[in-house]
Amino acid sequence: MALPQAKLDATEARLAPLSMPDGSVWATKAREDALARLNTMGLPGPRDEYWRFTRPDTLNAPDAPEAALFAEDENPAFSDLDRLCLVFRDGVFDSDASDDLSLEGVEIMRLADATQQDIHWAKDLYGVLEARGQTPVARPFAALNTAFATDGVVVRVTGKPSKPLHFRYLHEQTDSDAILHFLVKVEEGAEVTLLEAGPAAARFNKCFEVDVADKAAFHHIRSQGRDHERRAVTHIFARLGEESVFKSFTLTANGRLTRNEAFIELTGDNAQAHIAGAAMGDGDFHHDDTVFITHDAVNCESRQVFKKVLKNGAVGAFQGKILVKPGAQKTDGYQISQSLLLDEDAQFLAKPELEIYADDVACSHGSTSGAIDEEALFYLRSRGVPEKEAQDLLVLAFLAEAIDEIENEEIADDIRSRLEGWLLRHRS
Repeated sequence: MALPQAKLDATEARLAPLSMPDGSVWATKAREDALARLNTMGLPGPRDEYWRFTRPDTLNAPDAPEAALFAEDENPAFSDLDRLCLVFRDGVFDSDASDDLSLEGVEIMRLADATQQDIHWAKDLYGVLEARGQTPVARPFAALNTAFATDGVVVRVTGKPSKPLHFRYLHEQTDSDAILHFLVKVEEGAEVTLLEAGPAAARFNKCFEVDVADKAAFHHIRSQGRDHERRAVTHIFARLGEESVFKSFTLTANGRLTRNEAFIELTGDNAQAHIAGAAMGDGDFHHDDTVFITHDAVNCESRQVFKKVLKNGAVGAFQGKILVKPGAQKTDGYQISQSLLLDEDAQFLAKPELEIYADDVACSHGSTSGAIDEEALFYLRSRGVPEKEAQDLLVLAFLAEAIDEIENEEIADDIRSRLEGWLLRHRS
């Protein structure tokens, strides 16, 4: 079916300034296939079902809207941890500012170098999970990313590295428009923790493809940067093997527009997939979590836990789906999305979904939206806690379920301290 003219025009305008990177035969084919997918589906519009809560205009625009730079007044996230740091400045890998990439149990290579090689393990992963994630919901910005990503790294985990990997993003140009693509292959029995922090660019399009083999584990924690005028669309595509573990947590504080998408397939028996997020918004803030988890194996567990605290007209959106395929018996699927509205101007939009084709499952979903508990607030104030501090304590308690999804307590404490800092700055 031909694309509507509006979609066709928007897609052609967005692609006009882009050029496909050079690479080996397999990389070029993967990019051309992704471009074909994009041309077939077109960029999203406000009438698209999964974009009805979020306007894609500024993501569709040929040029990135300018975003003022933010003067950081606290230590960057995760900077106190012992980790291997990889630095990206406005979407370009900075080898001089990064740590040495040698670490036991892990192999790291820049995407541009991997895609130049005729034989590389990335051939079996680049664009593969992204393509699988286009059904049943189209994800056009992910296809655009696969076709035109200008930088990124590929990571193969063969053991259990002694410290986490940290992708640190720096935003230094007001009109930067970054497209980064990452591949992570966690071999059987291996385990890795990956950290992300920083605003990255004025407009940021990022794609992760994560293949977690049997009995392997992938832990992912990210803190999205405090540059308020930034815009970002991110994607995580993950495939889980037998008895594997995937856990991802995202903290978002500020940002004019953030859309985080995740597509997770549990393809091996007894796998676990947990994805969680905490968002704090004040004013012209729009935050959208769109998650699709597919159970395609026996005795698997998934959890979706998303909490948003909104004020002064901030908008939060959540679209989450659990799909249980035929034969995926003993599935345990849990989904919760909740918002705390600190005034009458804030808004929370939710679309929880279950689609089940097996008869021996335990699946649940829930979505709530409300204000601060006045009785709990009165209780704290009656014991001498000032009103603003009492409200902050209740906000942190509200977010606790999402933060508890982080296994590493040191990282969880860092996240809590950043939430406390945000609340202190926005008390007025």
